[in-house]
Amino acid sequence: MADTVAERKTDIGPPHYEKFLPPVVKANYGKWKYHEIVQPGVLVHVAESGDKLYTVRAGTPRLLSIQTIRELCDLADTYSDGYLRFTSRHNIEFLLTDPDKVGPLIIELTTRGFPVGGTANAISSMVHTQGWIHCHSAATDASGIVKSVMDELIGHFQTMELPAKLRLALACCLNMCGAVHCSDIAILGIHRRPPKVDQEKLSKICEIPTVVASCPTAAIRPKRINGKETVEVIEEQCMFCGNCYTVCPAMPLSNALNDGVSIWVGGKVSNARHAPMFSKLAIPYLPNNPPRWPEVVAAVKNIVEVWAKDARKYERMGEWIERIGWPRFFQKTGIPFTKQHIDDFRHAGLTYQRSVHIKS
Repeated sequence: MADTVAERKTDIGPPHYEKFLPPVVKANYGKWKYHEIVQPGVLVHVAESGDKLYTVRAGTPRLLSIQTIRELCDLADTYSDGYLRFTSRHNIEFLLTDPDKVGPLIIELTTRGFPVGGTANAISSMVHTQGWIHCHSAATDASGIVKSVMDELIGHFQTMELPAKLRLALACCLNMCGAVHCSDIAILGIHRRPPKVDQEKLSKICEIPTVVASCPTAAIRPKRINGKETVEVIEEQCMFCGNCYTVCPAMPLSNALNDGVSIWVGGKVSNARHAPMFSKLAIPYLPNNPPRWPEVVAAVKNIVEVWAKDARKYERMGEWIERIGWPRFFQKTGIPFTKQHIDDFRHAGLTYQRSVHIKS
């Protein structure tokens, strides 16, 4: 055959990432000696050849309009030869080879409302889900809370004065599309009432066997009402996950009066100094109070400030709590300990920490 597999053009799968690498990265691929943080939000990578790549990191909204994307692309064309990338936590990074353009780019970004920072011992941009703007099972909003929290903590994004890096996340329900299970501080939307069954519509638009099978805790059971096949929900077994509503629009879960927010702490993905950790419950419930969610903002700020004052250098949130103990964590933060903090799950052994770092 005249052409090789690599030369064939198909519409299957994404294009190879190498096509989008900046020339300096492609030329020095796998040959970088070290990198340094020049100032908050600015890194420089030095290659064996002596080439340098400057990275300017800025925070962006999670949901971007076409106008904003075009604005960012125009900045990339002007300052970084069109090369930029998004990080997994919604920061945007401009990749420059000319150090003289770093300063003007920072000024331009700041002027346009894109704060520069999020490197080293700082708060990075919050990873979060869709919230009320898009998600069908959201118990709280995402963008609204994130905007409110980051407005209050933006100083910790633009500086590197915290004991260690701090990762914040938000998921608008316990299905956890966001990284709330492994972030230092996580905001999690919670439902507190089971789904309502619209008996009139259910038999017309939903497949009952599918609805019953969708429930992971067997809280949904077939039932006949007035000669019609429908379902009932056993409230004691419902864990408010919203799976049933995903397959059956006649079982809405959202409840404006009872939906709210919980706060979790101590998670991390990093393997440095300590094994990865899961987040644990800190505050069981805070009300949805848009547009600025003052209770949530105050709770998160309080936890950040207590940790920042008491933690040792490079000590992540979970490592700090593990050192001082959970009783002292609740004492220092002033968070009341309630029955919701007790792990009474009958399969609790599955929630205990297990790691390759634990040896018999």
